[in-house]
Amino acid sequence: MISSLRERITKISASLPPSVRLIAVSKTFSSEDIRAAYAAGIRDFGENRIQEAASKQAELQDLADITWHFIGRLQSNKAKNAIELFDWIHSVDSLKLAQRLNQLAQQLGVTPRICLQVKILPDPNKGGWTVPELLHDLPALNQCKNLQIQGLMTIPPLGLNDAEIVNVFDSTYKLAQAIKEQNWSHVKMEELSMGMSGDYQLGVQAGATMVRLGTILFGDRS
Repeated sequence: MISSLRERITKISASLPPSVRLIAVSKTFSSEDIRAAYAAGIRDFGENRIQEAASKQAELQDLADITWHFIGRLQSNKAKNAIELFDWIHSVDSLKLAQRLNQLAQQLGVTPRICLQVKILPDPNKGGWTVPELLHDLPALNQCKNLQIQGLMTIPPLGLNDAEIVNVFDSTYKLAQAIKEQNWSHVKMEELSMGMSGDYQLGVQAGATMVRLGTILFGDRS
């Protein structure tokens, strides 16, 4: 397992431009799997359940230079835990959640890095702003001064072909550029979190700066 994991990580890392951060999505995989990926050079790990992540982090305290990314649907009642446990939150999907995180960040004296989750195409299975909603909420988001709003995250709907996926990623890139040109003081568009195991190469082609890879690194989830 460890040698094959190392080989997969080495191969994929070598194929990525230096500007793209590889986030190993370790949800449902064990602390031992994370240690193996760490030994192969990974320093960014993505989790989507607060309790599971807290347990793993407790077991991996000796690996002090891990950067933890929350990538799952975040419920408002778990927002405080997310800020305390994670360096990045990719899945901020509403103004209400952003304002809640901003309030908690002020209370805790931290400035978490976040991405705003957008839905380029309608998808009842995903959270996130539609493009018009996000553009409408930018002035209010710009007031969330305790958050480091770094960019956008998107997940294409299931069942799209490659051309349709590319269109989603390209549209996300263009949206980020349009927001950037508005020169908001606290809404930065330096990061694009887009691309998973099945489509990360398309994400990279479209300008992703972070890709979230799970099964292609660790194998199928049980």
